[in-house]
Amino acid sequence: MSPLDTAPPVEADEKTVALVGPPNVGKSTLFNGLTGGRAKIGNYPGVTVEFAEGQLGEARIIDLPGIASLTPRGADSRVTLDVIGGRSEALPRPDMLVIVLDAGQLRRQMPFAREVLALGIPSIVALNMSDLAMRDGFVFDTGALSTALGVPVFATTAPRKAGRTAIGEAIELGRAAISKSDLAPAKELTELAVTAEPAETKAGAADRILLHPVAGLAILTAVLFLVFQSVFAFAAWPMEQIEAGAAALAGLVEAAVPEGWLQSLLVDGIIAGVGSVVIFLPQILILFFFLLVLEMSGYMARAAFLTDELMRRAGLSGRAVIPLLSSFACAIPGMMAARTMEGERDRLVTILVAPLMTCSARLPVYAVLIAAFVPATKTGPLSTQGLVLFGLYLAAVVSGLVVALALKKFVAPGARQTLIMELPSYKWPQPQDLALGLWRRSVVFLRRAGTIIFTVSVVLWFLISYPGDTLRESFAGRLGGLIEPLFKPIGFTLEMVIALVPGLAAREVAVGALGTVYAVQNAEENEAGLAAVLQNEWSLAAALAFLAWYVFAPQCISTIAVARRETNSWKWTWFMVGYLFALAYLAAGITYWTARVFGA
Repeated sequence: MSPLDTAPPVEADEKTVALVGPPNVGKSTLFNGLTGGRAKIGNYPGVTVEFAEGQLGEARIIDLPGIASLTPRGADSRVTLDVIGGRSEALPRPDMLVIVLDAGQLRRQMPFAREVLALGIPSIVALNMSDLAMRDGFVFDTGALSTALGVPVFATTAPRKAGRTAIGEAIELGRAAISKSDLAPAKELTELAVTAEPAETKAGAADRILLHPVAGLAILTAVLFLVFQSVFAFAAWPMEQIEAGAAALAGLVEAAVPEGWLQSLLVDGIIAGVGSVVIFLPQILILFFFLLVLEMSGYMARAAFLTDELMRRAGLSGRAVIPLLSSFACAIPGMMAARTMEGERDRLVTILVAPLMTCSARLPVYAVLIAAFVPATKTGPLSTQGLVLFGLYLAAVVSGLVVALALKKFVAPGARQTLIMELPSYKWPQPQDLALGLWRRSVVFLRRAGTIIFTVSVVLWFLISYPGDTLRESFAGRLGGLIEPLFKPIGFTLEMVIALVPGLAAREVAVGALGTVYAVQNAEENEAGLAAVLQNEWSLAAALAFLAWYVFAPQCISTIAVARRETNSWKWTWFMVGYLFALAYLAAGITYWTARVFGA
């Protein structure tokens, strides 16, 4: 029986249009353009797969997860097949399909289109990114293809209004049609559609270099190296402005509010705590900017192919590359991206390893300690601080591969999956999409600063300020003192231990906690900045141990919750937390005592 042996269509009050197509064909960009970017995100019942829906006139537009064939190969594809097959409890069977294809990849994607058209659902075919394909030398005859298929065919350019107007009108006017029952073979359909094509596209010429096993890896290393150098080089000035603004605000509050507990709460608790985290927003945005550019340009998929062999040697599926790369921004979307993986064992190992990738929440911790203990000098033409940051990211990657190999060998043994995926066309990132992506990440970061970090800063200020006059006599000191003996062998001070606990809410809160601790204790020193205070208070060995801890640090509560949801198992969730804690403790201890041996 076919996986799409469908049930009767579900009745709907409005016309439902579903966008279907392989991954990386610009389907979501087309969806955003058609709906004006006004979408709401939902979850299918019983699974963690998300879908987006919006309105185009009277039509309800649904953006379904990408699929490459009608054979289910993961949770995402099973959900898409259930919806277009009329078996979904969450959504009605679509009244119309918009089959989105990459115009430059028709030879590979026409079999998929033919397969979907054979389902007998009224459809429209969109040859998307047609401008890029024509730039490379392709010539299309959409009229001939439309006649052969029996459905409307449009050449579209999703980011441009003019490039999607015709398909939007066709959807609103209900011009979809059921394809012919006797469709020609996919090869013949492609020959009708593509009347001329270049012997070698620009993308093909670029791939001969960028996918070369030696030159390609060298270029990828250089690109990543440039990213980490830029994080420090370009963020210095805006960070100075934010720091100056926080200092000015603190000065205004001190002048306006009489000395006492309220002034201390506002200046030492809220401004010192929240401000010490917000200052790192420029660095985080620079990191996200480069990650978005790499993804939108099509290079991220090439990075996955380049590292596939290395990943497979470590025992990971080649499909794990994309989720792990996503985890450099945040482990949560990385874990969720593992849904597309076919084998449950590979998916599990990827989820367990994803937290080792250096997420952006670690960046404030790295930045403040590097600024305090690594001189702002040059090593040749390169920033020494940037080199150290690159080394920390590299340590996380190497650790992830080693842990993955151990997990595959001793915890979840089994066969490895081969990486099979479409390489998207190269394209310039659209400024509006890039700006929207950065804006959304800014809002998420500032929302965390305004909620979680604000709350933790206020609570921590109270615990530090009362009831005694010294840190050790305070509530925080007493609580920290209970676990201080556990961390003393790895060189952690009471202040460092106090900062670790609220860091469980969100990793970057550790910086705010340190800002609160030292603002309360040494307000006059904090005028020179948190980095200067830490330089005076911590030994180099302790600082290096703290950095090593955060390479492996147990995850924030949000990530733990997502791990539980994605694995559907408390056993694997606590296993993940336990092994991360053990690695963090071991790494910090080895780093501390090694540094002591060498006189740090």
